[in-house]
Amino acid sequence: METFHWVTEHGFDLIGSFGIIGSLLFTGISLHSETKTRRVGNLFAAIQNHRELWAEFYRRPELSRVLDASADTVNEPPTREEEGFVKLVIQHTNGVYQAMKNGLVIKPERVRGDVGSFFFLPIPKLVWENVKHLQNDDFVDFVESCVLFLACPAARES
Repeated sequence: METFHWVTEHGFDLIGSFGIIGSLLFTGISLHSETKTRRVGNLFAAIQNHRELWAEFYRRPELSRVLDASADTVNEPPTREEEGFVKLVIQHTNGVYQAMKNGLVIKPERVRGDVGSFFFLPIPKLVWENVKHLQNDDFVDFVESCVLFLACPAARES
């Protein structure tokens, strides 16, 4: 009898408490799902920007030296177009790095090797050396570690 009395007196409070707890759980699950969806959407946006950037490279044959591992930057310094393209790649890479650092995008596998292989090339390396002082320290450290990762097999093991 006493239980019935307590339930009639506090039943609405109990139901309200369960409703609040259920709502909080549902909101948490929804937020987690939305965050995952947003991260995938951001990754697709980064991929689209990457595709557009490199499509420009393939449309313009005068940029082909950017990926030439034997480009002589002493006797033939980078052209304005080559320099501009590399700066666009730097901006794109920085944007994706910042998104990865802040958990806004799923980190692509083997990104260190990809970034390192680009900045290890003569023209990107020269342009990078000329503009890295304008970049955030954490981004500079990231790019430098990627180049080291590629250049030094021992760095890959640590």
